[in-house]
Amino acid sequence: MNALPALGTFLDPLALAIVGGGTLAGTLLRSASGDLARGAAALGVLPRRRFDAEPLLAQVSALGRIARRHGVIALDRSKIEDPDIAAAVAAIVDGAGPREVETLLEQRRCARVERQRGAWEVWSGAAELAPAMGMVGTLLGLVGMFAAMKDPQAIGGAMAVALLATLYGALLANLVLLPVAVRLKRRARHEAQERLRLQPALAALAGIEPGTGRIKEIAA
Repeated sequence: MNALPALGTFLDPLALAIVGGGTLAGTLLRSASGDLARGAAALGVLPRRRFDAEPLLAQVSALGRIARRHGVIALDRSKIEDPDIAAAVAAIVDGAGPREVETLLEQRRCARVERQRGAWEVWSGAAELAPAMGMVGTLLGLVGMFAAMKDPQAIGGAMAVALLATLYGALLANLVLLPVAVRLKRRARHEAQERLRLQPALAALAGIEPGTGRIKEIAA
């Protein structure tokens, strides 16, 4: 039985340069600079736990107790790290009602979804480009092979480029780029669903009457 080829057999700098460089260049050309930056920054998010609204709901509940006792103006002194809750509380302190708060949160949620979409589309677009760059490398290798038909040694090198470029494109797309895109998309969808849970709680906070604990009636 023949031994498996050495690992070095599957390494070809030219094929790597064609596939990797072509994929990178195509991604840079087809993506907006903001999406590129968010796509790169999103890699740091992948190892973290997914977004969970429960701690934020507990914080909104605590803010509600403060508003019932001292009025919503007292919320202005609260330390709030989540940007959506901070924006909603600032609007409530300025006199926004439940409907206005819901509209504000929905706008912020949609804007976040679009930003996250731009990030994972960078990776999914790169996953589409990698096999195409592999095919480009294959064609270049075949051209080099036919151009060197009189030199057997050159034929082997050109054929290696042709075959390995296709391999690199398939591996890069399916084992690196596409999994990153899928994971980012799932995280974005999960966070959007979790943030929907915050809207009713913050809208209720906007309707609290100080000193009574009751929700103000919303005008039709």
